[in-house]
Amino acid sequence: MRCIKKLLQYLKFLFFLLIENTFSLFSRRKKYYAGEIVLITGSANGIGRQVALRLAPLGVTLVLWDIDDEGNKETSRLAQQNGANRVFVYHCDCSNREEVYEQADKVKKEVGDVTILINNAGILIGKKFCDLTDEDFEKTLRINFFSQVWTLKAFLPAMVACNLGHLVSTASAAGYGLYRLSDYCASKSAIIGMMESINSELYHGGKCGIKTTIICPYFISTGLSKGFKSKRPCLFPVYDPEYAASRIVDAIKKEKFYLIMPPAVYLLGLKIFLPRKVVLLLESYVKFPESMEEAYGQKKKD
Repeated sequence: MRCIKKLLQYLKFLFFLLIENTFSLFSRRKKYYAGEIVLITGSANGIGRQVALRLAPLGVTLVLWDIDDEGNKETSRLAQQNGANRVFVYHCDCSNREEVYEQADKVKKEVGDVTILINNAGILIGKKFCDLTDEDFEKTLRINFFSQVWTLKAFLPAMVACNLGHLVSTASAAGYGLYRLSDYCASKSAIIGMMESINSELYHGGKCGIKTTIICPYFISTGLSKGFKSKRPCLFPVYDPEYAASRIVDAIKKEKFYLIMPPAVYLLGLKIFLPRKVVLLLESYVKFPESMEEAYGQKKKD
């Protein structure tokens, strides 16, 4: 009886999520982005670069943060080719709290208050739990989670002051827990919980002018995934960064709270209602452990 009650609650959640996404198809898109100051972390390549290129023609001012200076300069060049009027490039190690706050102060002085914050910087190590060192865990949490804490601390107060802005955080389907990703899953679960909490605080504090979007994708074919290949692409396709970026920018325009892709990721939420053995059998069916071993495990010598 208790399991049935939980299942009904989850189905109710899915129903309202479906309604929200259905209405967002017909929602009025924001017409003007000119004047918006958009800061993207991890902008030198992959999703970060592609999001910058899709925002460039909208008249926004782009602020690009990355530790890869050459990649960041290339993103800037491509963004200007795509129509961006103003692009500011900063070297920033988002895993370093002092550096984040230092660069944030520079942005405020040299560019202005950030109005759209896109937290995208991330790392994926891909080791099993017992093979992860303490330093590995700390590195993953600093880059994936704490970097977002620090950028939010730096830029959210100005948004609150004028009740205007948009927080976009890249989390992951891994927030539900996946094989060989204990540190990564922990960081992404933390992002989801934090952003839901911040959204609740903003709503109940009368700051509804600040929008929140949480991005939860499956694997994207960037350098982060190191050639990960899905064994069940019909259910869990690996999207290219161009397509993922187009979906992210669309979610920003429609002010979606969640962007979950592909749709099969919704099924991962059912795990808490199923016997653990059933979940493990499903993992075996989609062959996720095999895919992870091939991508991140010990490579066989020729």
